[in-house]
Amino acid sequence: MSTPLGRNYWKLWTASVISNFGDGVAIIAYPWLASAVTRNPVQIALVAVATRLPWLVFTLPAGVITDRVDRRKLVAWMDVARFLMTAGVAIAVLATQDQLATADEIAAGTAALPEASTFLLVMIYAAALLLGAAEVLRDNSAQTLMPAIVEEENLERANGRLWGAEMIMNSFVGPPLGGFLLAIAFALPFFVDAGTFAVAAALVFMISGNFRAKRAAPGPEAKASFLGEMKEGVRWLWQHPLFRPMAISLGVTNAMFSLAWATFVLFAQEILGLGATGFGVLMTAGAAGGVLGSFLSPGISKRIGQGPSLFLTLGVCAFTLTVTGLASSGLVVWVMFALEALVSVLWNVITVSLRQALIPDHLLGRVNSVYRFFGWGMMPIGAVLGGVIVAVAEPLAGREWALRAPFIFAALVHVALLFYAVPNLNTGRIEAARATAHTQEAGVESVEG
Repeated sequence: MSTPLGRNYWKLWTASVISNFGDGVAIIAYPWLASAVTRNPVQIALVAVATRLPWLVFTLPAGVITDRVDRRKLVAWMDVARFLMTAGVAIAVLATQDQLATADEIAAGTAALPEASTFLLVMIYAAALLLGAAEVLRDNSAQTLMPAIVEEENLERANGRLWGAEMIMNSFVGPPLGGFLLAIAFALPFFVDAGTFAVAAALVFMISGNFRAKRAAPGPEAKASFLGEMKEGVRWLWQHPLFRPMAISLGVTNAMFSLAWATFVLFAQEILGLGATGFGVLMTAGAAGGVLGSFLSPGISKRIGQGPSLFLTLGVCAFTLTVTGLASSGLVVWVMFALEALVSVLWNVITVSLRQALIPDHLLGRVNSVYRFFGWGMMPIGAVLGGVIVAVAEPLAGREWALRAPFIFAALVHVALLFYAVPNLNTGRIEAARATAHTQEAGVESVEG
């Protein structure tokens, strides 16, 4: 019989669910707001770039900070910061929303760009950068909380439940409501998003216990400088035979999905013919696949092995990107998104649990940040490339095929990635890494004893 996950886990779970509901609303609100300001694919893509750029430039320092402070407080204060920044965006949008086109006008292609478009674009980019920086600190620290809250044997179960609930709010509840709120008033979804961060912060502050990293034994490394600690995390991951190829594979995958998603709002409006509400409904596919994945992931991982499960994820992504790029039906794209979400949860449950179990606690924040530097830091690069692909392809192949091109390009890259994954992400290598970590842990405990 499985052991209870505990009150602290459920406080963290509830806070994550609430903030992800706000994120689901924002998934619709920010790109739709950008599309009301400009129809330029590069400028649209720059919103995604600004959101993800902090993962490229701020992730490594964030890891050192995570290992130096109380991780729970860091999560809570970053949610407070996101509340304040999102509330500021909501107020700014409220002050200018009379100049913005309605959701129906945008979908019909009759929207007139606002006179204050330059101001609004700068505001969107600035908000995306600041919110992205807060997200880097918050999410990196949040992942390091889990091993201090639940036992190692419960990590996959705890992460699976967390991912499933987050997917429901992020992709099933949030987006349709975001589309509905946009139809009422442009500012409304931003106010709702801000409120979710405030509630999440309060819940995290209520988690009890000490969440500072366990320090390594006294020695030269204990007096390392900020830069020295950062280098230690980079060196540990880069020398690891499992986490290095895992981080590289995630980086390529996220870059390609960011590439495809950078101009997706234009794809949905111009090829699928969706309005704000339809766009929100399309995003519910992630919840359907994510919830199913949260239930099926432990069984799939156990039945076919962790290595084949990771390989399956990459193969499915190549398939769904291809079909999406060729589709003209919102229903077909919905099914592909659901399938992507299912295998994404499978990947996340396995890889996050492995990192939490095998990385030494005193290095967890730093190594986790290096891993996410590869995994998330490539996303702004992919977003820039996505906008450029559309801009370059349009005069050569026309607007429709230009908007389809990012999906086809991303699918081809995933096919190539499969050949890299076979020798590097197999079950044998995973089991070897687990055995090495447990041997080293036993050695440390015997020395301390």
